[in-house]
Amino acid sequence: MKQALYILAACLLPASLHAATHEITVEIANPSKMARTDVPVEVSVADAQAPFIVRSATVYVGNQEIASQVDDLNGDGHADEIAFLIDMAPSGKTEARVVLCDTVVTAQRYESRVYADMLVADKSKRKKKKHAPINSISTPTGNLYNYLHHHGPAFESELVAYRLYFDRKQTVDIYGKFNKGFEIEPSGWYPTDEQLAQGFGDDVLLVSGSCGVGTLKGWNGKKAIHIDPVSERRATILAYGPVRTIVEMAVKGWQYGDSYLNMTCRYTLYGGHRDAEVEVLFDAPLGNEIFCTGVQDIKGSQSYSDHKGLIACWGTDWPVNDTIKYAKETVGLATYLPTQLVVSEKKDKSNYLYQISAPGATSIRYYINFTSMKETFGYKTPEAWFAYVESWRKELETPCSIAIKPKK
Repeated sequence: MKQALYILAACLLPASLHAATHEITVEIANPSKMARTDVPVEVSVADAQAPFIVRSATVYVGNQEIASQVDDLNGDGHADEIAFLIDMAPSGKTEARVVLCDTVVTAQRYESRVYADMLVADKSKRKKKKHAPINSISTPTGNLYNYLHHHGPAFESELVAYRLYFDRKQTVDIYGKFNKGFEIEPSGWYPTDEQLAQGFGDDVLLVSGSCGVGTLKGWNGKKAIHIDPVSERRATILAYGPVRTIVEMAVKGWQYGDSYLNMTCRYTLYGGHRDAEVEVLFDAPLGNEIFCTGVQDIKGSQSYSDHKGLIACWGTDWPVNDTIKYAKETVGLATYLPTQLVVSEKKDKSNYLYQISAPGATSIRYYINFTSMKETFGYKTPEAWFAYVESWRKELETPCSIAIKPKK
């Protein structure tokens, strides 16, 4: 299957180009006695203190160059963060040499471990429809669900795929795979009969009006409510790879009780990961607003909770309304919230939830995860899934330390 290749800058210094470089050493330490693979490393460009505007970077571990990317997170045209993935031995320490550059001097091709797209839907009657790719789109109506192919941005790693609904629900929906690989580009989220026969996965969850897996919602005292009304809704793909993709759903003027909130839900998915980070950003400190999130209560599902911020379920149901062509799907869902965010644990008709609050904060960070039983590389029983999410929680609570080494 064709995979996208992305060109990132490798800062070499030919004298003829007079490129400026700045080198730092990043120290990574694993506090766990377990080996870790594909550990995300994020380095602030500001903390690197380069004496120029950074436009590219190259990362080395020992003498080996590894894939990395430089991302502009706030849209001002300047690099904000350098990201790469690294494997860590039990209780191990590693140093990475990062060379920052003020220009693109030469290009190095890295094979991407993620994919993302957002497409304007082609509503014509042409046999071969051509959906136009876009990076960002907004509307004052708050709803472009039927104007975008697969109803919003979609993104994937080798293991899993997610999509975000562009409407008041902003639901996180999921796509399960039989085999590791990339399927969103060739299938468009909706595999053909031929692709299904070849072993493609497909949509594995009917999210309906639920929170799906980890969608942030409001709370009306009895149940989760959607992000509505708003004065503007926007979807943006900030980063396409090669090591991570970053996708945002943002709203302006969300009338939530007595508050009018400007809020951005940012989803980050790394290569080699089935879990995604969710960072919810506000343009002003929060008051006493109560939000909620969790996982959908799949019909007949089993649930698991540590009552401190981890909630998971395992269930089987029809993934779409077509019960003739498609079979029932079994999935495991999970959301992890830092304990300090948790107000209480709730259950409504559609979801297993935590109420959350963060007075005075301008951001909230939590994580979402899922498995499909069709995976040849995943989990086959609720017991195996719940054991995995417990180990996942422990890993999130004991992250690798990352620090820029002081220069002598």
